[in-house]
Amino acid sequence: MTFPINDVSQVLNTAQLTNRPTVTPAEAQSSFADSLKGAIENLNNIQMESDSKTEALANGQIDDLHDVMITAQKASITLETTVQVQKKVIDAYNEIMRMQV
Repeated sequence: MTFPINDVSQVLNTAQLTNRPTVTPAEAQSSFADSLKGAIENLNNIQMESDSKTEALANGQIDDLHDVMITAQKASITLETTVQVQKKVIDAYNEIMRMQV
């Protein structure tokens, strides 16, 4: 299915493309680093919450086994997702390094 362009204003000209806000490599690196740091901190918080609930269950301070198991499963899934993302990032890096310039 194709849609015809009826109005010339729908077509971007080159001036509009060059007026986009540019991101410097340093800003992109900082943003990427902040994203990774936030993801690792989130993983750490989830793992610590799971550990504290498991310890509280073992000490008899918590009676809700379901909550402890759900928290442990959430921590496990988060860790597995983080590992998979790490593998994909490494694969992407290796692919970029193999490119010929």
